[in-house]
Amino acid sequence: MPLKQTLVETALTGFESWLSEPVARALACLRSKQKRAGYWCGELGADTTLESDYVFYLFVLRDTSRVHRLAERIRNHQLPDGGWNIYDGGPSELNATVKAYFALKIAGDAVEAPHMVRARRLVLQLGGIERTNSYARFYLALAGAVGWDLVPAMPPELMLLPRWLPLNIYEMSSWTRAMVVPLTILYAHRFTWSVPGCPKVDELFCGTHHSTVAFEHDRQWFTWRNAFLTLNRLVGWYERLGCTALRRRSLRLAERWLLEHLERSDGLAAIYPAMMNAVLALLSLGRTPADPLTARQIDRLSDLEIDDGNELRLQPCVSPVWDTAIAMVAIEEAGGSPDDPALIDAAHWLLERHIAGPGDWQVKAPGVKPGGWAFEFRNDFYPDVDDTAFVLMALLPLAHPEQHRLQAAIGAALSWLIAMQNDDGGWGAFDRNNDRAILTHIPFADHNAMIDPSTADVAARVLECLGRFGYSATHPVVARGLEFLRRQQTPSGAWYGRWGVNYIYGTSGVLRALEALGASHDPMVPRAVAWLRSVQNADGGFGETCASYANAAKKGQGPSTASQTAWGLIGLLAVCPSSDPAVVRASTYLVDRQNPDGSWDEDATTGTGFPGVFYLHYDLYRQSFPLYALARCAAAAQTYEGREICAFPSA
Repeated sequence: MPLKQTLVETALTGFESWLSEPVARALACLRSKQKRAGYWCGELGADTTLESDYVFYLFVLRDTSRVHRLAERIRNHQLPDGGWNIYDGGPSELNATVKAYFALKIAGDAVEAPHMVRARRLVLQLGGIERTNSYARFYLALAGAVGWDLVPAMPPELMLLPRWLPLNIYEMSSWTRAMVVPLTILYAHRFTWSVPGCPKVDELFCGTHHSTVAFEHDRQWFTWRNAFLTLNRLVGWYERLGCTALRRRSLRLAERWLLEHLERSDGLAAIYPAMMNAVLALLSLGRTPADPLTARQIDRLSDLEIDDGNELRLQPCVSPVWDTAIAMVAIEEAGGSPDDPALIDAAHWLLERHIAGPGDWQVKAPGVKPGGWAFEFRNDFYPDVDDTAFVLMALLPLAHPEQHRLQAAIGAALSWLIAMQNDDGGWGAFDRNNDRAILTHIPFADHNAMIDPSTADVAARVLECLGRFGYSATHPVVARGLEFLRRQQTPSGAWYGRWGVNYIYGTSGVLRALEALGASHDPMVPRAVAWLRSVQNADGGFGETCASYANAAKKGQGPSTASQTAWGLIGLLAVCPSSDPAVVRASTYLVDRQNPDGSWDEDATTGTGFPGVFYLHYDLYRQSFPLYALARCAAAAQTYEGREICAFPSA
């Protein structure tokens, strides 16, 4: 054997040894977080808008015992300029600041208090209530703090629109649909729960013609925004006509839809805004908090509370299926055996949550049999593609004792995944062909998530899953998916990440998919790897802030984090040897910053809800993904095939 190759292999053996202890500690730490029932579920964090809305919600329920702790959390997150942000390290944001100010006003904070004065000054600097989004104004109108003329039309007559019309509710994204249907009930009744001592927030307006600014037209004569603003005005005229028969029928349909969707779920769509809107809608329909259905929804929403004794904070939802699938794959990458008791317990828990019933997705995919998994404990109407693909990858290598049941679930889920492919070759999260772009111009579409089109990160996850199950790059479904990814690659070589921050997440996912499909020599790869190298930080890590969603020039830029470094490292390892300098530097970053207990620290916001509007912090990302990355790095060193190695730290 040549001397050079012998030296390289000896060095790689040392590299693998150097990683073995960090991997073992990370593995033990992740295993310790498994729940007795078999699943993993980390805290899912968000910004203070949840606590702000919850203050008003508790006032409606006349349950104010927890308000002071919610208010304490809101105060503790105020920025020096007086505002509140929507992601860690981000600037003050208007909607979050208006909501925080109003919540603190409900909680009894004096408007003359220094922190309230600073908040009010910041709101006016940012444009006042006139510039807030439609959902912020809707909640203020429910509280009687602003007039309903500031709220865009959300009439229940939306329920009457036929499926062939682009405006029907099933052309909206699943999360928008779940938020909007109960709001149509509230809009129809113009229901208001006035807050004593806090009747208005006139001090937050910049001008006097409030609604004119709130519904400002584009300067061009015809745009879709102008068309929908004209329609918004026509709906106002329709409201004044008082077509009671049509209104009664549409309200019955909205109520029926709401009641149906409260079944087989942990609250409406199992997500915070929809769940809260559902409770308020039930109250507006004459049900009391003590009514069994309403009480159950109130209990499900309270399950999202986290009380640390000082502060009370809210999760937007819970992520047990997602967290479990990622943890399982990380453990498998770290050498977990097919009959590992922890993995078998987790698989059993997942199989219990396999969705075999109908859901909203069937409207756009008629004739397709169920087979997916949802994100939460129970959300049967809304299985999602991303979770299903990750669960399938977690289940694939297991020697589960109930093989027939396991294979039946896997077969159904694979069929469902393939059937959910969009006409453009990609995949969305919850629905098929949910891509009517004109809907993004509706006045209440300003949460920036009105539709659920194909995205590179979800498409990459599905293709990686199919690759692991033996599908080749030439399979028609895969070939169409690869062509979609080819079109989505940016000139820089990166891919946009819809559900994780951001281009690092998207690019890593695509490179993993290409590796799984045996397509690492695809022409897309060199530019992607070059981009990853170009954004690696001087400390060896990777980082990107949520600012890249608003400004693509900031893609791949930000302080290094554990989860994003892991994503960057996993992406590199899909095509580069463990000897690659960028790989060594990234793995060194993770090893050097690991805590003695095997964990990593991370405060950064690296998850995405609605780009530009709402972001998430997955607490387990900082544990699962670094383990996944380091385990892959160690395995790559072990399977050395004679490629060059660069210098690496000694043990």
